[in-house]
Amino acid sequence: MLTRSFAAKDEVFCLFEGVLDNLGRLSQQHGLSTKGANEVLLVIEAYKTLRDRAPYPASFMLAQLTGSYAFVLFDKSTNSLLVASDPEGKVPLFWGITADGCVAFSDDIDMLKGSCGKSLAPFPQGCFYSNALGGLKCYENPKHKVTAVPADEEEICGATFKVEGSTVLTALHF
Repeated sequence: MLTRSFAAKDEVFCLFEGVLDNLGRLSQQHGLSTKGANEVLLVIEAYKTLRDRAPYPASFMLAQLTGSYAFVLFDKSTNSLLVASDPEGKVPLFWGITADGCVAFSDDIDMLKGSCGKSLAPFPQGCFYSNALGGLKCYENPKHKVTAVPADEEEICGATFKVEGSTVLTALHF
């Protein structure tokens, strides 16, 4: 069963939806009590390890997460955003550009349609977005470039994302 949870710790805020199959092992790895550990706190701790022990690659941290999930994390101390979705895209996550030029994320496509219009798409599965780490990247193949291919339909201002050397990761479905 997928759960949604929110937590804040040390100026890091995270909204997590889903379930991690390897929560127990990762909790021990990051020094969390297995009794009180949950997915959202684990993601915050894993992120803080990434942030504080650079050059620890984000792709390594994210590749360790096994399960069905999507999360949006904001670090107020560095003004950084980290967003990720599991490799199969089992938890719906959408993103778009608002009228004032901001990037918006939601699991509810209808809510984004109101603020993003036609400039929205499913978030690419197996990828992460970070304003601090250079935009959209594939954590399964971190050395492969992710490129946007404009949608063919004139009434949609979106894109399909491809990872260099692989098949299409996500496409617009309207």
